[in-house]
Amino acid sequence: MTRPHPIRLSVNVNKVATLRNSRGGAVPDVVEAARVCVAAGAGGITVHPRADERHIRPDDVRALKAAFADRWGPALEFNIEGDPRPDWLDLVCEVRPQQATLVPVQPGEITSHMGWSPRSDAALVEEAVARLKQAGCRVSLFVDPDPSAIEWCAKRGADRVELYTEPYARAFARGGTEAQQSFERYAQAARFAHSLGLGVNAGHDLDRDNLRLFRRLPHLAEVSIGHALISDALFLGLEATVRAYLAALHEEGTG
Repeated sequence: MTRPHPIRLSVNVNKVATLRNSRGGAVPDVVEAARVCVAAGAGGITVHPRADERHIRPDDVRALKAAFADRWGPALEFNIEGDPRPDWLDLVCEVRPQQATLVPVQPGEITSHMGWSPRSDAALVEEAVARLKQAGCRVSLFVDPDPSAIEWCAKRGADRVELYTEPYARAFARGGTEAQQSFERYAQAARFAHSLGLGVNAGHDLDRDNLRLFRRLPHLAEVSIGHALISDALFLGLEATVRAYLAALHEEGTG
């Protein structure tokens, strides 16, 4: 499949901050981890500062912004995820990343596990989207691969959707026709999003194995990967792991 641009790999460094926070202090350094990822070829850095600050903290967001102050732009994008609570919106509008990804958050959740839906608070999301756009951010909405949900996101003024890929990852692990059927569901969702003028991102439980099929997704612009990538880095090293994920996205003749 010919694409106008390579699929961007945005590395989510939340888990680096989780490890640091488990001990206290400043080790491992989130900014240094981001530098290694960028040096290895990552086209973006993603963070998700949660209200409980269990991993990424506001100071990390500001430090990352400053560390790459002369590099953030089309070739290297900063993506800040989060729910549209007032302090998160204030932080994002202060930092002005290239992309802000709105994600619904449920109290007590360990990680994100659902996207926005037609049952979500439309006014809340519309207000957040408008404010983020005024700050100069491209706005993406985290969403299930469901046409009604994608259409809802388009009506809220989003620029892109980020397809929630945990169901695909689970189907891929089971293999056989389930993997292909799940992929086709996401492909249809991506085509529909594109038909509405939305860009297409994806993330959650993507890894080196399931990327080799998922990279064929029509119109896919960006994948955001954290947990699997950082887990692999424990055994392979962070630089080598980023390069391995880039190969899984872009190598010809495999998959």
